[in-house]
Amino acid sequence: VQLQASGGGLVQPGGSLRLSCAASGSILSINYMGWYCQAPGKQRELVATITTSGDISYADSVTGRFTISKDNAKNEVYLQMNRLKAEDTAVYYCNLRWFGIRWEEYWGQGTLVTVSS
Repeated sequence: VQLQASGGGLVQPGGSLRLSCAASGSILSINYMGWYCQAPGKQRELVATITTSGDISYADSVTGRFTISKDNAKNEVYLQMNRLKAEDTAVYYCNLRWFGIRWEEYWGQGTLVTVSS
């Protein structure tokens, strides 16, 4: 299984970016996909997750500003980031996991989001 993330870049405070992540390989149809971020000197933390059935969870810090969505047929997940703040600056990683006979978990390579004027 491979995950390919894209869409990061430099944006001014208040601006928007859209991240995309495409998963390929042998993937269980019922799964969770999501985004995590890691700022310099900090641990990786949850941004948002979405299940195959559409259940969504957001970190408090992004609720109302970020929107996660998923295309189950394509095994792709997206993160629309609006009203970006300097503190959103981080490497963003997409994540895919499912439970078959055990938990399987995969990570993308990360895409850098820099919010700066």
